[in-house]
Amino acid sequence: MTRPNQHIGIVGCSAQGAALCYKTICAHSPQFFGKHVYPEVSMHTHSLADYVTCLDAQDLDGVGDLMLFSAHKLKQQGADFLICPDNTIHQAFDYVAERSPLPWLHIAEVVVGSAKQRGFKKLGILGTQWLVESQVYPEKIEAKGLEWARPEQEEIQYIGQLIMEELVYGIFKPTSIQYFQQVILALKDKGCDAVILGCTEIPLIIDETNSVLPTLNSNQLLVDAAIEYASCS
Repeated sequence: MTRPNQHIGIVGCSAQGAALCYKTICAHSPQFFGKHVYPEVSMHTHSLADYVTCLDAQDLDGVGDLMLFSAHKLKQQGADFLICPDNTIHQAFDYVAERSPLPWLHIAEVVVGSAKQRGFKKLGILGTQWLVESQVYPEKIEAKGLEWARPEQEEIQYIGQLIMEELVYGIFKPTSIQYFQQVILALKDKGCDAVILGCTEIPLIIDETNSVLPTLNSNQLLVDAAIEYASCS
């Protein structure tokens, strides 16, 4: 039986996303390591408001500095490597990676790598407005020779609103779930054969059971990659 020997550091952003990431690590690790076994895990979070202030000001260096503060805190706690379940703040990843005291797993690289392995050709991107309008996913998708599509602008804006005003607070309305489903259907009509759930909270309401497209759960895929990494010496 493989035992985890790497300490995972979680750089949290929203409470729902960070909590889901931690819970998923603990729930899925026993499938890999054995009953009741999961890696040592530490987490550090700033107030979500600190990140939102930087994002609204388009201050990605500020976002990166918040992430780096967490990275140093987690190194002090003994973490060996870092993950961040928040897709949006990966806009600052390059800034962070070259200054970080610890290695990171990049959520978009993990997700797109899985899409490539599963044979998908064109990926729909869902997430906050900050994320969907960024190059976080398009850059990684194109590097793998795949295609991508975004929702329409009004859909991007409304989904961003639903995420920041409902999902991050743990509010899951049937009407909002239906809206996400409609947007996914529209992405299918654009030729997408899978959809990236590029916000950690989206899997709380959308999964394979209620989506017309196969889903790429960014939280789950990042956790799987972290669990595998944690088993390495």
